[in-house]
Amino acid sequence: MQLRFLHRAGGLAAVALASVLIVSSPATAAEEDLTIMHVQPEGESVQVLVSVPEQTESPADVSVTIDGEATEATVESAGDSTDIRRTTILAIDTSISMADGRIEAAQRAASTFLKSVPTDVRVGIVTFNGTITTALAPSTDRKAAQRVVDGLELGQDTHLHSALIASAKLAGSSGARNIVLLSDGKDNSQTKSAAAIKAVKRAGVRVDVVALELDEADLAPLRDLAEAGGGTVITADPESLTAAFDAEAASLSRQLLVTAPIPDSVRATEATIEVTAGSQTTNTYVKIRDKAVAAPAAPVASADSDSSSNFEVSETLMYAGLGAIGLGLLVVLGSLMWSLGKPKAGPSVQERIAAYGAGPGAAAATSGGGDPVLTLDNAKSAAAQMLNRNKGVEASISARLVAAGSALKPAEWILIHGGITIGAGLVGALLGQGDVVFILLFLFAGAVIPWLWLGRMRKKRISAFNGQLADTLTLISGSLSAGMSLQQSIDTVVQEGREPIAGEFKQALVQSRLGVPLVDALEDVAVRTESKDFAWVVMAIRIQRQVGGNLTELLSTVAATLRERDYLRRQVQTLSAEGRLSGWILGGLPVAMFVYMLLVRREYVSRLWTEAMGLVMLGGAVVLLAFGAFVISRLVKVEV
Repeated sequence: MQLRFLHRAGGLAAVALASVLIVSSPATAAEEDLTIMHVQPEGESVQVLVSVPEQTESPADVSVTIDGEATEATVESAGDSTDIRRTTILAIDTSISMADGRIEAAQRAASTFLKSVPTDVRVGIVTFNGTITTALAPSTDRKAAQRVVDGLELGQDTHLHSALIASAKLAGSSGARNIVLLSDGKDNSQTKSAAAIKAVKRAGVRVDVVALELDEADLAPLRDLAEAGGGTVITADPESLTAAFDAEAASLSRQLLVTAPIPDSVRATEATIEVTAGSQTTNTYVKIRDKAVAAPAAPVASADSDSSSNFEVSETLMYAGLGAIGLGLLVVLGSLMWSLGKPKAGPSVQERIAAYGAGPGAAAATSGGGDPVLTLDNAKSAAAQMLNRNKGVEASISARLVAAGSALKPAEWILIHGGITIGAGLVGALLGQGDVVFILLFLFAGAVIPWLWLGRMRKKRISAFNGQLADTLTLISGSLSAGMSLQQSIDTVVQEGREPIAGEFKQALVQSRLGVPLVDALEDVAVRTESKDFAWVVMAIRIQRQVGGNLTELLSTVAATLRERDYLRRQVQTLSAEGRLSGWILGGLPVAMFVYMLLVRREYVSRLWTEAMGLVMLGGAVVLLAFGAFVISRLVKVEV
């Protein structure tokens, strides 16, 4: 088996150094564990760079599984392949503390490394003291690298953190990359270690630190740097440096490039790759392709069809089809409106009555006539005729619109609501690239959100009405004390009051002038606004008219009671605000996270509706979420 490796992405910075240098004291062999250094997607296959132990007998000993599925992998030496780019940056401390034979030992070790490292590995050199110098850009020119090593010069200070940042930048952004940092002291610059750690993690490079005769206290910050790069810290003395770097070069020579086709059953963008070599096994969870693969459609048997032929629909054709479906829906709706749209013979009795209180433009709106053309009026007429078939639905919608203070008629609301729902479905089709789940999700949102908005407007208007009620009763009581009648006092409210109470009382006066008893008209206001407080006021007025009494004093007493109730209600709202906010957050966060994951990582959540266990989990989550929301709503709801 011949196998190629996955490279060129620049990830995991676990890079080429996989056997990592030595261990403490005399130079010891590099890391002898099987290690995945780098993984890179390559179409429908994946390339894996593996550092194998020295005792691995041959490439034939290496096997690969992806998400538990065995795959036929080809293996070759990383040095024989041009598909993977390996880069090593030598960051060498040239501070004055490297004197007394240490710099000479470092030069010998670096020279040994340059002679032994595989020829395809690009080597760059960064030197640091008080100045960070990029002495050599990554290159396979070993002579140029040797000249840099031979010309090392010492200076003051040790700016180790800045050198690590510069090395991470020099390593580039693609392929298997690692940094070998050699130092005999701790950083004494203004650059914090957090900045170096951030740079290493962002670059995705592996960092191995060779600590030259450092005590345990100085090793701690170096271990943090190595850990950030997924590498190790190797302690050494001048005599063991050469053997350490030679072992590092040997570990690079033992790296293999494994190319493994992705099994047909693995369709996600990320998976667990497991590599076995000899008696050792290692694995990692990484990205294996850029886009999830859809499940193949079930084949359709045909007597005269060629089973080897495949029909594929392009993405452009798919979007064109979705657009045609949306256009077709609009055409069907327009045709329905055309067939149902007829000119009105004249305004009905209800429309003539409504014109008195609806404003100056209402009378014009009730006039009919003209040809039956496809206009907005005809569309509303068609919707109205459909609603006439179900008076209960029309009455329910009308009550909600009136309570919300909307000037829309039920037919107009149906048209707007239908347009929003269809538009939301088209948006879902575009965002989800035709995915049925996205279409259903956005259709549901388009159908529900307008009703939620209408409910919010209704609650807001009722709250405003109740908030103005105490002051309004005080104004009526004062007008009655001045000798006005109840109807004149209500007219004063219409002239001087604010919406929504002024508009509601104006409609009550119009009904009264058309022959409806004033108390009955006020009772209609209580029904329209769904105000329990005003319903009690109307009941008190009706009783007073039947049995007699001082209406002025009665209204003043009721106004004082309403003020006390309103004060108590606001206090309860304040005390329960934290609980209500917690309920909204706890109830909305799972839904928001689900939608977010559906947009950015659909393959993570798709198993919730593609597998039986996922459906059970999804159903359980919905039930528990609904139950939790219900419990919280009951806990924070206090009737006043």
